[in-house]
Amino acid sequence: MDFGIGIATSSDSWKLAQRAEAAGFTHAWFYDTQMITADPFTAMGAAAMKTERIRLGTGVLVPSNRIAAVTANAFATLNGLAPGRIDFGVGTGFSARRAMGLGALKLSEMEEYIRVVYGLLRGETVETAIEGKRRRIRFLNPDAGLFNLKDPIRLHVSAYGPKSQALTARLGAAWKTFISDVPGALGALEGMQGSWAASGRPAGELYATAWVCGCVLAPDEPADSPRAMRQAGPRAAVLLHRAADLDMEGWQNTSPVPPSVQESIDGYIEMARRFEPADARYLMNHRGHFVFVKPEEQRFVTAELIRRTTFTASEQELKQRIEALRGAGWSQIVFPITPGEEGAIEDWARIARAFR
Repeated sequence: MDFGIGIATSSDSWKLAQRAEAAGFTHAWFYDTQMITADPFTAMGAAAMKTERIRLGTGVLVPSNRIAAVTANAFATLNGLAPGRIDFGVGTGFSARRAMGLGALKLSEMEEYIRVVYGLLRGETVETAIEGKRRRIRFLNPDAGLFNLKDPIRLHVSAYGPKSQALTARLGAAWKTFISDVPGALGALEGMQGSWAASGRPAGELYATAWVCGCVLAPDEPADSPRAMRQAGPRAAVLLHRAADLDMEGWQNTSPVPPSVQESIDGYIEMARRFEPADARYLMNHRGHFVFVKPEEQRFVTAELIRRTTFTASEQELKQRIEALRGAGWSQIVFPITPGEEGAIEDWARIARAFR
């Protein structure tokens, strides 16, 4: 089983990638959330120069953030800096788009984007729509040694529903998703395995990555301790943000709301209805999103909400959960690291070492 870290991208993210490599992690994933964190390609370029083995990927890139030709160029350039250890993670957009008041892209738009990026990376002439017209484009100087089109760049698609999972299978891509508990993880994997089989692909070729947020608790440490709040709280708060998005914009909330946390959800929604400016409440709703818990929302991020939405537990319990995921067929576990809590890398590294 592979183990990775998720990085809230910053100008010095290379330090975190370097530290993760030293701790034995196989992958480092950089967020592409332009209004929340820094630029992933700039950060990945620095990390490529400062690391030797760890794979570097977008976790995940949002197609509307840049045109496909620019993305293909960025990946080819990174591939020149770190040949053969670059990954293309992509999704229809959640954090990056909602922070600008936008819903997710259509799956067909993402599929077209992937087609163009990989056509260019294969050195092909690709026809695509640019500024309202169909145009043919290709890399004009692939033999000039300016970037790398030779080493493969693996595709990882973030997929939650059956349609996006079917697309992942049709493309033969690696699959990634967030999970909150073992039963949910097993159900999600079973659904993806069904889509994979329906596409006619061998079961053993599915590479499944689970993003698992949380905190490795010390003995007798509560799930809402200050440390757990900093490490796991931002993920727990995402459920609050999703619920407020549904109330404000009607955007689908794909995360189930356990009855035991409904009071927290309702309280946050009531507060969010007073966010300013009134015509852009998403700005305050997504402040700190997946990075830190806003002071005004902390009272809604309860121990129960953290337990229900994250892998926050003792080291022994977490090892049991990871063993269940490995036994079910998950290929990689990713542990996102919140800014200021870089020491969590060593906590999760202890978990990972038990499975090598």
